[in-house]
Amino acid sequence: MNYVGISCGFHDAGLSVIDDSGNILFAGHSERYSKKKHDGELCLGIINDAHSYINDEFEVHYYERPYVKAIRQFFAKQPLGPFSVTEIIGNYNLFALGSMKNPRRGSVKTHNHHLCHTAAGFQTSPYQDATVVVIDAIGELDTISIWDAKYDKQGKATYKKIWGRKYPDSIGLFYSAMTAKVGLRPLDEEYILMGMAAYGESLYNADMKRLFSDFGDIKLKENLHIGVDKTFLPEADEMDIAASAQQVVEQLIEIVIKKAKKLGKSDNLVYGGGVALNCLANRLIGQYYENIWIMPNPGDAGNSLGAACLGYGKKVKWTDAFLGHDIKGDCPIDSIIKELHANKIVGVANGRAEFGPRALGNRSLLADPRGPDIKDKVNEIKRRQKFRPFAPVILEEHTSDYFDMPDGFSDSRYMQCIATCRNPDLFPAIVHADGTSRVQTVPNDGSGIRRLLERWYAETECPMLLNTSLNIRGEPMVNDRKDADRFENLYHVKVCS
Repeated sequence: MNYVGISCGFHDAGLSVIDDSGNILFAGHSERYSKKKHDGELCLGIINDAHSYINDEFEVHYYERPYVKAIRQFFAKQPLGPFSVTEIIGNYNLFALGSMKNPRRGSVKTHNHHLCHTAAGFQTSPYQDATVVVIDAIGELDTISIWDAKYDKQGKATYKKIWGRKYPDSIGLFYSAMTAKVGLRPLDEEYILMGMAAYGESLYNADMKRLFSDFGDIKLKENLHIGVDKTFLPEADEMDIAASAQQVVEQLIEIVIKKAKKLGKSDNLVYGGGVALNCLANRLIGQYYENIWIMPNPGDAGNSLGAACLGYGKKVKWTDAFLGHDIKGDCPIDSIIKELHANKIVGVANGRAEFGPRALGNRSLLADPRGPDIKDKVNEIKRRQKFRPFAPVILEEHTSDYFDMPDGFSDSRYMQCIATCRNPDLFPAIVHADGTSRVQTVPNDGSGIRRLLERWYAETECPMLLNTSLNIRGEPMVNDRKDADRFENLYHVKVCS
């Protein structure tokens, strides 16, 4: 029996497969096959790729309940979506592919959106029990939820919701409204707003808090789903809006984490939902929990894995985030090192693609972090704003020599938090304006990126590289070798496979 999890119909569609031993066989993003950024629909490419991992006997689990979502849409006076999951799933002809002749028809199961976030986090975590916090823009009706999670004597995951907030009282919608306010795309470029915060001053906290009828209880005066009107801070500097929004959202997240600490039964924290990708805010949660797990794909695409986890019902065997399309072959370390020495910048497209929004070494653009002009060169290649920072990927045992990691994050294997760089002048390409870096630490796991860093360190005495995703702004990450060839030809950067 296989358990197929699907998230689709809104944005960031994903598809995941778990077998009956708890192995994650496949987990991928539809956008990387369709080449449409944030594609909300499944496409034939991802279905065919997943199909190669699926047995004839399988169940399908869907990441939300369409009829509940339709109720919210009705009361919010929004266009109504499909009411039936069979209408959504049927569009993809999932049951007719190849050898899938005996699926359990009629067993397509729908699950609560926030429960899928909860399961994706908890069942991939190393914990036997946890307090789970989910914060996103909106899932059906829920916007914030806190759960007690544990395994029973038979190893079955059990969940109990202990607190929450519902639409339109939403931290995620507030941050998306501020994203739109500065001219960025909501539900897409919130990460840019986070980067802009380092260049501004938090002058407008009081104005933003007035959007709430009760800030401490996270209740908004009005629905921010469509943003704020033009009369809100009309003359404010965009960087100051960003700094203010970031500080306000950090205060809101802290309110939730404090509540979780008070109400939850566990000393272990699992954190999910799209807001969990705010790595700048994540530096604060270690004040409340020493043991923290943030699944590397905590947003909606990750809910495909959450739905499959709920189908399987037990702890899954999480090893790493390399779960997507496979470009077969050993990591071409010799070629990568040669290109780094010669041209300072190189692309890598090798092995299975990362499940999550961040490149971790298999679909990465790598560079020597020590050059004064590297940041501008990489931003030029990626067609990004020049102010935007890049992340370092570092041998885990050297992390404390170069970065002051925040409490709760002795490692950061999935770029989940920021840390202050101890020697910013030595590594200008990976240090932001506030002196921090979004660190990726690599354990001694024998992975391709680990072996590459070991070789780089042996030859240069530098244990880190600049690491950013192998894509151009507005495009999905490179997925297959054809994508890699296109990147190489258009942007004149060697891509090693």
